[in-house]
Amino acid sequence: MPGPDLQHEGRVRAAGASCIAGVDEAGRGPLAGPVVAAAVVLDPGRIPPGLNDSKRLTAARRAALALALGDAARIGLGSASVEEIDRLNILRASHLAMARALAALPVPADHALIDGPLIPPGLACCATAIVRGDALSLSIAAASIVAKVARDRIMVDLAQQYPGYGWDRNAGYPTAHHRRALIRLGVTPAHRRSFAPVHRMLYQEISLST
Repeated sequence: MPGPDLQHEGRVRAAGASCIAGVDEAGRGPLAGPVVAAAVVLDPGRIPPGLNDSKRLTAARRAALALALGDAARIGLGSASVEEIDRLNILRASHLAMARALAALPVPADHALIDGPLIPPGLACCATAIVRGDALSLSIAAASIVAKVARDRIMVDLAQQYPGYGWDRNAGYPTAHHRRALIRLGVTPAHRRSFAPVHRMLYQEISLST
């Protein structure tokens, strides 16, 4: 399967856009931790080789590319907290993180390429939603890498605060180890209470205590 390219960027540039940001998030599926989004404006003359959907890359390759993008691209990061995820739902929280990432860019984008089928509400620029955009657009692929690396670092820090759940390895996803630890150690403040496995545990604890 061919990798991402600049066709989508070329279309919006031909329509008049000059500062185009790819936007993607990391962390919609985990049971714990924030959702993190990145907005990346590539310099067409300084694109690091090997950009691809972050899921197709090793952790070491993602880290190297994120470092290279830090030198060669303009980047904005945004996140939504566990509390916001539980209050808003994960889709709306992901869109909030995307809007925050765009707002954090050092130079405002005039067009955003958004990974997924929906455009977050309230963006300050025009936008295009691209399903599987991280596999099609180099700008979105770059954002997927930056967001994933940034979120993984947050989860490594949270793993030190809440040892035993393996977040430095599973990034908060519901692996067998994480689920066993949840039963053994209980729910932490970093867990998403609106997500079914965590919600069920809390409901059982309430039922047992009443």
